[in-house]
This record gives sequence, structure tokens and C-alpha cells, in this order.
Amino acid sequence: MKIQTSIINESAIADCRLPIGSGNIDTSWNSSIENRKSKIENGFTLVEMLLVITIIGILAALVIPKMVGRSEQARLAAAHADLSSIKTALDAFEVDNGGYPRSLQDLLQQPSNAKNWHGPYLDNVPLDPWGNPYVYTYPGRHNASGFDLSSIGPDGKAGTDDDIGNWTK
Repeated sequence: MKIQTSIINESAIADCRLPIGSGNIDTSWNSSIENRKSKIENGFTLVEMLLVITIIGILAALVIPKMVGRSEQARLAAAHADLSSIKTALDAFEVDNGGYPRSLQDLLQQPSNAKNWHGPYLDNVPLDPWGNPYVYTYPGRHNASGFDLSSIGPDGKAGTDDDIGNWTK
């Protein structure tokens, strides 16, 4: 008795499509071939990728200019916050000792003339957001009965319009 065998490849099987549910014939091989084909064909075309990149570029062009001005605004807010915390420390020093210190370093280390010093009043004397030291003057020129505390601002030059002080708003 002779048995003939033939080799059937997947493409030949794929061409013979049987309707699903047409009897007791197992058609799971048909759906697995379709799944493999659909996974291959699910990629993005070049046009779709270019469209997505264009949309992202347009959104970036709209958002970035609005965010750029925020960094300088944040530096100004940080300078005002620093001035406020240093002012609080200076006021605490004044309450304890009956007068303001000669320098900001007196907030960190007890000066010889401060008998009732309860410091340190600051952990450290910060630099302004532009990397410059804050300017402290006692007695002040703008606040004759108190002190002047300022940052020389973004331009790094004292006495210009961008200076931020405890006398400005």
C-alpha cells in the first residue's frame, strides 16, 4: 500500500478560506494566519508620522514662548521671597537686641555687641537668583529709621531700574 504525501505551504492554506462555523471543521489555523498578517500591517506610514511630528511642532511653537517668560518671573518672585525671609530674620534680631545688625553675617554669628542674641537667625545668607549677594545697609537711605535690603537685579548693576529692594513694590 502506497501513501502519497504532499507539502502544503501557508499561502496555499490561506487561499482556501472556509466559513467559520460551517460544521465540525477546525478553522483556528485560518484565524491565526489572519492575526499574523494584521500584526504586520498595523505599522504607521511615513505620512502619518510626518503629520504627528508637524502637530507636535505646532504645539511646541505655541507653548514654548509662553513658558520662556516664566523663568524671569520666577526669579523675581524668588528675590522677593528671599528679601522677605531676610527681613523677618533682621526684625527678629532687632527684637532680641534692640537694634539692627551691622551686616547680614551678624544673623549667622553672634556679634560682640549683641548681648541677647538668640540666633542663628538664618541658616545661611542666600545669593539672589542671579548669583549676586543681597545688599544690606543700616541705617538705610530709603528707610531712614530702619534698613535697606536689596538685590541688584538681573543686570548686576546697583542703582538701576531693575533693582529690587524692601522699599520697592
